[in-house]
Amino acid sequence: MRTATTVALLAVRITGAIQLVLGILFWTGNALGLVPVHMLIGSLFVLALWTLCIFGARAGLRPSMVLATLAWSLVLPALGMTQMQILPGSMHWVVRVVHLATAGIAMGQAHRLSVGIMKSPRYRPLREVHA
Repeated sequence: MRTATTVALLAVRITGAIQLVLGILFWTGNALGLVPVHMLIGSLFVLALWTLCIFGARAGLRPSMVLATLAWSLVLPALGMTQMQILPGSMHWVVRVVHLATAGIAMGQAHRLSVGIMKSPRYRPLREVHA
C-alpha cells in the first residue's frame, strides 16, 4: 500500500500544481479555452483524493478524518462547476479565493491522510501482503 499511497499523493500534488497554474491563468483572463482541461485535471485530483480516502479507511484511520476528506472532495468540484454563477460581477474574486482555499485545504488533507496511512499499525509493505 506504500507505493499506491505514494502514487496517489503524487497525483494530488502534480494535478494540484497544474490546477494552480491554470487557475492563475484564468484569473488573469488568459487561456480560458483550457477550462475543460482544468475540469478534467480536477476530476483526476478528486479521484486521487478518493483513493487516499479508501486507503485511509483500510489503514484504520479515524473515520472522521476520512469522511471529512471525502466530503471536502465533493465540495471542491461542486464549487468549481458552479462558481461562475456565484457572486458575478465585481465581487466574484471572493468565489475564486474560496475555490483556491478549498483546493489548498484538500491538498493538506491528502498529505495528512498519506502520513496517517504510512504510520498506521495496519500498514504492511506489499511483499508481506502477498507472501
